[in-house]
Amino acid sequence: MSEQSEFPDGQYPERPVERHKGPVVLRRDRRDQGSTTDQRLLDSRGPSDWVHTDPWRVLRIQAEFVEGFGALAEVPRAVTVFGSARTKRDNPEYELGRKIGAALADAGFAVMTGGGPGAMEAVNRGANEAGGFSVGLGIELPFEQGLNPWVDLGVNFRYFFARKTMFVKYSQAFICLPGGFGTLDELFEALTLVQTKKVTKFPVVLFGTEYWGGLYDWIEKSVLGSGKIGEKDLALLHLTDDIDDAVRVVQESYQAWEDTH
Repeated sequence: MSEQSEFPDGQYPERPVERHKGPVVLRRDRRDQGSTTDQRLLDSRGPSDWVHTDPWRVLRIQAEFVEGFGALAEVPRAVTVFGSARTKRDNPEYELGRKIGAALADAGFAVMTGGGPGAMEAVNRGANEAGGFSVGLGIELPFEQGLNPWVDLGVNFRYFFARKTMFVKYSQAFICLPGGFGTLDELFEALTLVQTKKVTKFPVVLFGTEYWGGLYDWIEKSVLGSGKIGEKDLALLHLTDDIDDAVRVVQESYQAWEDTH
């Protein structure tokens, strides 16, 4: 049946709520609310059948890395932007995300996000509207809504650790908009990788002094003040409210990386 005869009024139905399991999309009554793949991998409780199933999981994990590497290998220089999925479209932070996405695109960077709604959608949208390359790396979650419509290239993952590897491997910087536990998780993992020199020339920008200022002060006074980190470690963080300043930090770091390669 043609599209015209199927929808005679020219109206397409709204996309139903969906759930992803890796490359598989589940909709309607197939969208069960069971455990996620990550949860089943990490949960050591229950019968001993994990002894027999975990070796097979290795193949699935391997496949995620292969798919991710294959899909992202030719992505141009990119910046990963994190932020809350709960940011509403009428929130000023949403408009800020659009502007950051557009500014990065204008500077010649692709943008990479978690591909979800909220701040992630805003950044993807801003880059897309500015004619840039917009990437979204989704993750299987019980409440997932699917990749936002402004993603040009999307990859869905089952495992957080595979997804995190792609964020770090295929981007030259992190910019953190106001966000929750997920943003904090990515923030501190990036700082740890830079501090231990697992990645080099990798700036981490905290965007929003009012939101991030308290955390920055705590790191400076408590963590640095008690000798748990050094001055060079604190300098890995750049706190700003200015889009041009954030883009400048990214550009200077990328240029320094190019000069050494």
